[in-house]
Amino acid sequence: MNTSRRIQADKLQTFIAQLCETVGTPRNIAESVSRILVNADLKGHTSHGVFLMRHYMHSIEHDGLFPSNVPEILQQTPSTAFVDARKGWGHYSAQWSMNLAMQKARSTGIGAVTFVNMNHIGRLGEYVEQAASEGFIGIVTEGWGAPGPGEMTEHGVIANRLSTNPVALGVPSADGKPFISDFATTVFANSKVHVYKMKGMKLPPGCIVDKNGQPSIEPDDYIEGGRLLVFGGIKGYAISLMTCLLGALGGAFNRPSGGIGGTLFQAIDVSAFQPLEDYQQNASAFLEGMRSTPPAPGFSEVLVPGDLERRVEQEQLRDGIELPETVWSKLLEYSEKYNLELELER
Repeated sequence: MNTSRRIQADKLQTFIAQLCETVGTPRNIAESVSRILVNADLKGHTSHGVFLMRHYMHSIEHDGLFPSNVPEILQQTPSTAFVDARKGWGHYSAQWSMNLAMQKARSTGIGAVTFVNMNHIGRLGEYVEQAASEGFIGIVTEGWGAPGPGEMTEHGVIANRLSTNPVALGVPSADGKPFISDFATTVFANSKVHVYKMKGMKLPPGCIVDKNGQPSIEPDDYIEGGRLLVFGGIKGYAISLMTCLLGALGGAFNRPSGGIGGTLFQAIDVSAFQPLEDYQQNASAFLEGMRSTPPAPGFSEVLVPGDLERRVEQEQLRDGIELPETVWSKLLEYSEKYNLELELER
């Protein structure tokens, strides 16, 4: 039976930072990467937390991720930038790029940044929350599509050409409870299926099909050649295509194959349109009005995006981050390999 263990967030963050440094990451980048990964775990998104270190370490070993590389601006205007992430840590490059987008937005009202050579950046909600905390509306879209085996079965399409293609939006509020929406255009994220497998759990119906196109609730049926299902039918399919077309502003396309995609960061300076305090107060009042709506039968309360993550974060800051046994075992393996201390809380 699969079990889990708990560790305090600060101890886990220290360990991940040390692990990153051990493989050649400068300290400031290591601290940024570890904080972003642990934030995902704190908010209950195990699929985008330290679980992914096994993939990043493998990528470093096979020259897919260069831990000391930092992003460079290839070209820019007062409101836009085209960045070469240079295959460094995607989390650091993404944080750096949102800061750049906000810097430009302070001058022009709106800032937009796109990339080439960007590695996996983890949870998109991290970066729109980064913008919202500074009084900006943050938008991140990430989309990839090309002929050949993809991760998603598109609406009305036999071939699989699209990835999970997520969209995130962060909006500042006056009460410390910003609107943070972050979702894939598939019913499930790819890495979330792997988390279900680690926990020995079945998937909810309607998330995947197996390699023969038959509905399944078994994680292995996806891992062994199955596909994720798009959410919302034709509307989810359209949003997925939209992320590809926006991401292609970075020039990540291949005309012979028809491949297209990339990541786009946007920051909107609220104060360029109205006083920030007024907007935050109105946003808070609107969201609180939604929360106070009577729940439908079978539901105990009404939440808005971001509420559940904040609730889980407070619980795990108090009780420690819950990690599946398989994740803990991998961290212990790194602890022994690199002679790093990893202290179990309980």
